[in-house]
Amino acid sequence: MALELGSRARAAGYGLAAFDAVGSTNAEALTAARGGERRSTWFVTTEQTAGRGRRQRTWVAPRGNLASSVLEVIEVAPSVAATLGFAAGLALERALRNVSIETLARGGADVDYALKWPNDVLGNKQKLSGILLEAEALADNRLAVVVGIGTNVIAAPEGTPYPATSLRALGIEVGAEDVFAALSDAWAECFGIWSNGRGFGDIRRLWLERAAGLGEQVSIQSGSSTVVGTFDGLDETGCMMIVTPSGARETIAAGDVYFGTAGSTGNR
Repeated sequence: MALELGSRARAAGYGLAAFDAVGSTNAEALTAARGGERRSTWFVTTEQTAGRGRRQRTWVAPRGNLASSVLEVIEVAPSVAATLGFAAGLALERALRNVSIETLARGGADVDYALKWPNDVLGNKQKLSGILLEAEALADNRLAVVVGIGTNVIAAPEGTPYPATSLRALGIEVGAEDVFAALSDAWAECFGIWSNGRGFGDIRRLWLERAAGLGEQVSIQSGSSTVVGTFDGLDETGCMMIVTPSGARETIAAGDVYFGTAGSTGNR
């Protein structure tokens, strides 16, 4: 099968650049934007050799996994564009649930999907995907935003501080092509809800309905510091809100989240 857009994404006018193998789909998308591409376009492959995750961590997709990046050229402030990560997580979680329903009918496993702040999708409490946003200002005063989404379809990295898994390991036998078609359709829907940031309140509400650890104890690591508290929601910009054991409310803008009070060391 070839990597193809879903019917909703095609109807919305999305373009597609599919590669047999590529260094980084995010890099390809940014190069296209610098070259004048203004159409909303997906850049996808089933083998990525030089991808990046958050904080410059490596994200390599071996043959059979899905590396996908969508380019959106929009007129919003960078701080507003940053909230697209939540739309991306919501879109992928919806796509995975949809393909899982189809495989469940064929005897596949029932998987519990959830969203982990700020931009991971979990399957049975293990990391299935990572999301990376990159943006560049363009000469026409618009912003080129690239949303990179890497999904572990057939394999997951080993030895990661936060447990990782793949759809195959969870009992979901599906190809990257099916995942991408479902993702492109779900993205078209969620991007429409987001509506240049005007609909982030709706995205936030939907995201919280699928949030892992909401109302539970979490620890957030940022550099050498760790904050412990109860996950109490998201503010209007997408920052995590927690209530500390003393009853104080704190807003967390960045960090690695672990469930429970015992923070793990190392990078996720």
